[in-house]
Amino acid sequence: MDEIVREVIDELKEIHSGQNIEWNIKPLPDARGDKTMLRQVFANLMSNAIKYSRPRETAVIEVGGWTEKEKNVYYVKDNGIGFPMEYADGIFEVFERLHTAEKFEGTGVGLAIVKRVIVRHSGEVWVQSKVDGGSTFYFSIPK
Repeated sequence: MDEIVREVIDELKEIHSGQNIEWNIKPLPDARGDKTMLRQVFANLMSNAIKYSRPRETAVIEVGGWTEKEKNVYYVKDNGIGFPMEYADGIFEVFERLHTAEKFEGTGVGLAIVKRVIVRHSGEVWVQSKVDGGSTFYFSIPK
């Protein structure tokens, strides 16, 4: 997982070279799963973190994880615009956009893809967010 995150960061640094981004990467527990699919999960979550932190002078993005009894938990945290938690369940569904495409580009399928990949790995996804207080997206994968 550490390797996947480093690869994604290298790509994102190139794509978003004009944006001031502070990366805070914590050690990640290893996981068993499809590397390409898990890479897509991190790419989608980290891209969203950058996108929704764009209004900040410096985007601060943290990636980390920990091990519990029967699962590993991973997260991507940002200091972006956040959203009201009443939308938390629907945000992982296709085309559940909380912001207009003019304000924040995208197709509205990134988080649905994240959910689908993690469910295929017998895991779960969830989010904590606060308007103007950033978001933290979590996912778990069984050990």
